[in-house]
Order: sequence, then C-alpha cells, then structure tokens
Amino acid sequence: MTCAGCSSRVEGGLAGLAGVRDAQVNFASGRATVRHADTVDLATMHATIEGLGYEVVDDGEAADDAEQRRERDLFRRFVVASAFALAVMVISMVRPLRFAGWEWVAGALTVPVVFWSGLPFHRGALVNLRHRSTNMDTLVSMGTLSAFTWSTVVLVGDIDGAHVYFETAAVIVTLILLGKWFEVKAKRRSGDAIRALAELGASIATLEDGREVAIAALAVGDRFIVKPGAKIATDGVIVTGTAAVDMAMISGEPVPVDVGPGDEVIGATINTNGSLVVEATKVGADTALAQIMRLVDEAQGSRAEVQRLADRVASVFVPAAIVAAFVTLIVWLVLGEAVSDAFTAAVAVLIIACPCALGLATPLWIMVGTGRGAQLGIIIKGGEVLEDTRAIDTVVLDKTGTLTTGRMELVEIIAPSVQASTVVPFVASL
Repeated sequence: MTCAGCSSRVEGGLAGLAGVRDAQVNFASGRATVRHADTVDLATMHATIEGLGYEVVDDGEAADDAEQRRERDLFRRFVVASAFALAVMVISMVRPLRFAGWEWVAGALTVPVVFWSGLPFHRGALVNLRHRSTNMDTLVSMGTLSAFTWSTVVLVGDIDGAHVYFETAAVIVTLILLGKWFEVKAKRRSGDAIRALAELGASIATLEDGREVAIAALAVGDRFIVKPGAKIATDGVIVTGTAAVDMAMISGEPVPVDVGPGDEVIGATINTNGSLVVEATKVGADTALAQIMRLVDEAQGSRAEVQRLADRVASVFVPAAIVAAFVTLIVWLVLGEAVSDAFTAAVAVLIIACPCALGLATPLWIMVGTGRGAQLGIIIKGGEVLEDTRAIDTVVLDKTGTLTTGRMELVEIIAPSVQASTVVPFVASL
C-alpha cells in the first residue's frame, strides 16, 4: 500500500465480504483487523486482497523482511535517481553550462530516472488502473510521464518557443523516492517498540532435570529452574525456593519483591538472588508480557477520530487532484495562454498533490507515540487516548517508580564524624 487510498480500498473489499461485520486496515502498520463470522476464512480474505492488486505477507519476521527489502530497494533507486537528476538539473537550470544539443543529453539522462527509479510508481498506477481505481502512485506517474512525454514531443517535433521539462520529471521522482524512503524508515522504527518488548523475555529455560529448552517449547505444568540474576522464563507459581524478584517491568516499583513457595511470578522479571523452581501456568500468547505486546500492537493499529476524517478525505483526494489538473489545463487554454504554460500549470497541480502526507501522518504518529511510550514503560491504549490528551489538565500518579528513574542511590550522609565508606555497606545491605 502506498497511501491511505490503498488502505481504504482494501478495507472496502474486506468489508464487502458476506459474513464480515467490521474491517479496519491501518496504512502505517500494513495490517488489517477483521471481525467476521465463521463462514469467512483466511483464504477468502487473502483472495479478496490479492484481487485488488495487493500482496499479503506473513506476520512477524516475513513482514519485517519485506519492509527491509523495500527500504533497500527505495534507497538504491533514490541514489541512482539523485545522481542523474542532479546532472539534468544543472544542465537545464544553469544557462552558462548549456551547450549545443543539451536538451537531448538531458532527455537521455532522464530516461533511467523516470523509467527505472520511478518504476514502482508506474507499476502501482497500472495495477490500480486495472482495478479501475487511483492512488498517490497515479499522481506521481501521471505527473512525471506527462512532463517527460511533453518534453520529448517538443524536442522531437522541434516546437518553437516551447520549453522542455526533463528536470521536472527527474527531480520529482528523486524527491518522492526520498520521501518514501524516510516513510519506510519511520514505519520500521515505530515497530521497534514491539521488537524491544519481545527481547525483554528469556530465550531459554532450564528444566528441573537440567535440560535446556527454548521458551517456545515450554508447556503449562513444566517446572524450570531460575538461578540468581536470571530472567524468569514464563508466568508461573514458585514450587520451592525464596528470592527477591525485580518486578519493575510490570509494577514500576524499584524495590525487588520477596517471593516464596506458592507465590505467582511473571515471565521476563528478574530473580535478583536465591534459586527458584517455578511451575509454568501460562505460556506463549497467554503470558503477561505477550498481553502487553498485544496491547501495544493493537494501540499502534488503532484509529483516532482525526484519522477517520483523513481517511475519508484521502479516498477522494486523488480523483479530485486529477480533475483539478484537467480543469487547470482547460481554463488556461480557454484564457488564451500558451499550450506549454497551460501544460506546466496542469502538471504543477499533479506534482504538488503527489507527496501528500494526509493519509500517512495520523497513523504514523499513533505508531510512534504508542511505540515510544512502550519503550519508556508507558502502555497507551490507542490513538483515541493520545488524541484526548489535549484536554488533560491534571495528572494523578500513585507510584514513586513512575516519577523517578527507579534506581535508589545514597545522596547525602548527615553525620560529619562518619565516613561514607563506613555507611555505604550498611545502606547497601538494606
């Protein structure tokens, strides 16, 4: 998906399936949330999405790999485009550097920019055209191809007084590729919060019999050993042993909690001392850490009211921009302006509309806000909560760990005759 128009179209296709009660497609996260009856299966949804011209990638590593590949591809295309576009711009805009036949050289240098670097835009526009729809790719493709085609006609036809606009096509492709690259990098960074949460958990558990197994292999009822300084593998109940467990990840409290037989412990919290044998009560998606990750994931995909408005506007924005460009062309011609000037004005409308961030800004700030909150230990329930914060004038906090760094330290000793080296061991032991 390249713009909010794409997500609206996928959303409409899924919502139109018999048995689907509600469908929401988040452009920034590239994820669909569908509530449906048992009569609708995943295969039908996949076929519907692919029928609209889009690809469904598996969640997790496959999706992340796809984004990494797209980021690398965009960067390669941008590097090539920027090199050629710079040369075209210098030749076209700096009159003292022009030479006989410079237009032909500029045209030749523009070809790889428009038709290789800009290929993703043309491909996206063609796919949407086959499905009788438009998106931001349509504007980019129409604008750059129009500028290139008009310039070629002027050059080959040797039209007196007409200008060539090769630099316009080359520079626009370059700038939009740069914007798309920044966009993909921002989207990937906003997903770092989920990955960071996943890394909080332990990767290996030591069973009671001494065998080491991957966390994914643990089952409810399995007993595992937690040594001093180690992370607790999964949610469970202590069978034997006593220890102090650092629960700051869950509670925000800086002081470790004393636990013993019969007490519940949470996976990914840290055993600061003592040795424990824990019986697993929850594994996989049922653990507290998994639920926190799911909350953050749902929050990043949630919609604020302002996003609903932006999506409604985005669904008609591209057709409106195309109509506006044609109206501009006709009005300029009716007013008796030169064909080249009228064409320039029409292309300008398309180009200005191309990098419109209308459909990306809102879902991206929700992803960044909720993701950054999670990294700082703050779980935000969704975009509507972030949106409502503008009305907050009072904040109530009930835990000291929320306001502090969560690490106690000895600040001052008010006893002139006592040395710090004497007091510190006693304070540390407390």
